[in-house]
Amino acid sequence: MVDPQFFNKSQSFKLKELAELCGADLADGSDPEHELEDVAALDQAGAADLSFLDNVKYKDQFKVTKAGACIIHPDIAELAPKSVNLLLSVTPYKSYALVAQAFYPEYKPADGISEHARIHGEASIGSNCTVEAGVVICAGVEIGDECWIEANSVIGRNVKIGSHVRIGSNCTLSHCQIGSYTRLYPGVRAGQDGFGFAIDPAGHVKVPQLGRVIIQEHVEIGANTTIDRGAGPDTVIGQGTWVDNLVQIGHNVQIGKGCVVVAQVGISGSTVIEDFVAIGGQTGIAGHLRIGTGAQIGAQSGVMKDIPPGERQVGFPAQPGRDFMKQVALMRRMIKKN
Repeated sequence: MVDPQFFNKSQSFKLKELAELCGADLADGSDPEHELEDVAALDQAGAADLSFLDNVKYKDQFKVTKAGACIIHPDIAELAPKSVNLLLSVTPYKSYALVAQAFYPEYKPADGISEHARIHGEASIGSNCTVEAGVVICAGVEIGDECWIEANSVIGRNVKIGSHVRIGSNCTLSHCQIGSYTRLYPGVRAGQDGFGFAIDPAGHVKVPQLGRVIIQEHVEIGANTTIDRGAGPDTVIGQGTWVDNLVQIGHNVQIGKGCVVVAQVGISGSTVIEDFVAIGGQTGIAGHLRIGTGAQIGAQSGVMKDIPPGERQVGFPAQPGRDFMKQVALMRRMIKKN
């Protein structure tokens, strides 16, 4: 159950209000006036709770749930207990997300700048911003309206940040521009030198990294992710892309819009990832490659060559999923013969 020490609930809602809010339809026989006070898991919900089912793995819990209401796909409505009111949605998880946001809107502290923040006189901060203790904002920084900079983050010289941006605690930003409605989770490092040098027996020679990091609007960057600035061209994270924790994005990388990059992925320099690409956790991608629009890469893959648009690849070296599974099956047969 939700711990009230950490999360503040807003109010109760009638079923019809939640249906309108999340774009779901009331099933026949459901009570539009039924009052719901909270959200809960299927096996913990009571008569005043709303739950959801998005994975048929949990259908047995759904069959016996005591929830007052449940968001489900219309195709499995017949499995519902008779006592449960139903909200029918073709995207149950998305509908649940919208409902949960209504019950538990994101906390934001009071506007204002802590007396323990250090802000250069040549920095510009918009209206209704919150700047917490220990934050350092350097000369030439521009921060838009309604931003929240959490404790001990450092915003380097001339960084530009749009409106409604949240910067988590202990982030460091330099040589970058951050689009509006973007969130950086604690410990993000963006804009530091890329790993660029000329190899020489007498000692490696640093190549100046003269580009920037451009993070566009509505982007999420997970905790302790690092994004190197470009060597000349910029490193770019496209609009609406979500990056998980502990991801390394090398210099000059171009990531398109709407991509999903899962934890512990490493993307080497100058690789281009087109729009709506999904990259599974712990995948390694070599440099100077192109990953086509809509491609999907399985977890722990090693990508060593370009991937065409829309293709699903997995394994090391990464290859089309069907080929990989054929190889696995062949190896199993060979092992059994021995």
